[in-house]
Amino acid sequence: MERFYLYDDVEDTKTRFVGFTGESQRYDLAISQSSRFFGKVLVMDIQYGRAAIIGPDDVDEPGYLEHIFNRSEEEALELRDYLRELLS
Repeated sequence: MERFYLYDDVEDTKTRFVGFTGESQRYDLAISQSSRFFGKVLVMDIQYGRAAIIGPDDVDEPGYLEHIFNRSEEEALELRDYLRELLS
């Protein structure tokens, strides 16, 4: 079978590992910055095994964090508060 590559690049990235607690939950995140994301960051929820490319506009999208990270409204609010700080 012939393989057709769309891209195969190696890039240096900046990754930040953050662990914090909210009122009801602990959060362990890896946040990766790359020129590929056009100003957005790759947020990886290490506990839940989920990831998304997120920008400031995505943080305020109703229901987005709840859906993408499979979190309750309360947990997503705590995550949203942190991501607003990070992305501002």
